[in-house]
Amino acid sequence: MHSILLIARREYLEQVRGRAFKMTTIGLPAVFALIVGVSYLSSLGLGANRRVAVASNDPALAEQIRHNLLGDKQAKATVIVAAPATPQDRALLLSKVEDGTLDGLLSVETTPGKQPAATYTSQSAGDFITTGRIRSALNHALLDERLTTGGMNQVAADALVEGISITTYQAHKDGTVVRSSAEASFWKGYIMAILLSMTTMIYGMNVARSIIQEKTSRIFEVMLSIARPADLLAGKLIGVGAVGLTQIAIWLVAAAAILVSPFASAVLTGDFTVHISWAEAVLFPVYFVLGYLLYSSLFAGLAATCETEQELQMYTPLAAAPTWLSFALILVVINDSNSIWSVAASFFPPTAPVIMFLRMAAEIPPAWQFAVSIGLLALSIWGVLWFSARLYRIGILMYGKRATLPELLRWLRYS
Repeated sequence: MHSILLIARREYLEQVRGRAFKMTTIGLPAVFALIVGVSYLSSLGLGANRRVAVASNDPALAEQIRHNLLGDKQAKATVIVAAPATPQDRALLLSKVEDGTLDGLLSVETTPGKQPAATYTSQSAGDFITTGRIRSALNHALLDERLTTGGMNQVAADALVEGISITTYQAHKDGTVVRSSAEASFWKGYIMAILLSMTTMIYGMNVARSIIQEKTSRIFEVMLSIARPADLLAGKLIGVGAVGLTQIAIWLVAAAAILVSPFASAVLTGDFTVHISWAEAVLFPVYFVLGYLLYSSLFAGLAATCETEQELQMYTPLAAAPTWLSFALILVVINDSNSIWSVAASFFPPTAPVIMFLRMAAEIPPAWQFAVSIGLLALSIWGVLWFSARLYRIGILMYGKRATLPELLRWLRYS
């Protein structure tokens, strides 16, 4: 046990003191803070102060469109109305759009007994915010005109077309009810799943690279004089895993500081509220450790059979495949977290850590499903460790020749 702790301490301090750890630990929160800041600053006045012209053969409809556009306080639009508009008026307004005097031209042509024909012309094809506002103003104006034409007074028509907002809540099985947001739940689960999958794979590969480097430098020949191969492997897994937990803890503290900043408060307003349950807070480190042990023990055994890091890179798709599968199921899991596909994927060890957090973002699964998921993960880790420890015991001292499949089978038999 003493040898395992010494090796774990060496691995931990070597990586924590490294330049890469410091740059990623400090750099990633800084990048996210920059993203939040840029998102906030760039969203100020987005789609505002547009100069738009409305040309129509129906003056009442054109005036109602203008009224709706000016009623949007965030748009701060300048609206010019040409109604009834002649072909010459439309051509003149179109030329102003072409030379940049106007940002856009909405042309509406009404025909009795037929659906109105509408076109919107602008220099920018990507201004979807202004296009959406114009579409909404046109649809509301058409509905309002039809209601008033049918005999309803203007005040009643305005009250009828006025939308309402819905506040959503989630009822938990313990009887508590908390405010929720489908969009926030999706992004919470998505971000936590990305963080979990990214860190487990990165640190699993770090274990493998460390083995390759020490195997190439022949330092194993010295280390084996004071520790058994099993102790070396256990120390590496513990030390590098502790580095991962340390980095995640620092990131979470930095994320909390970013989320309470004025920039983040301005961006994450309205219905976009994030609620972290106690189950998510407790199970995140559990699934990180289990996922990390599964991937790192697999790659430790594979790394012992490789001679160079380039050869090790050939096994990278093995780590990426479960992640691709997990995120391919994201819409299925978020939309119906209790479907057969969601439950099965949360029991399958390679995808269990990611899928479980996607499920928890929508609804906390029953306790027995957590028990089965964690139990299957622990069992698979034991099997992979058994396999990898035997490859590791012989492979770390094999140099100069790529191991073939028959040789790997002999290694397993010898050990």
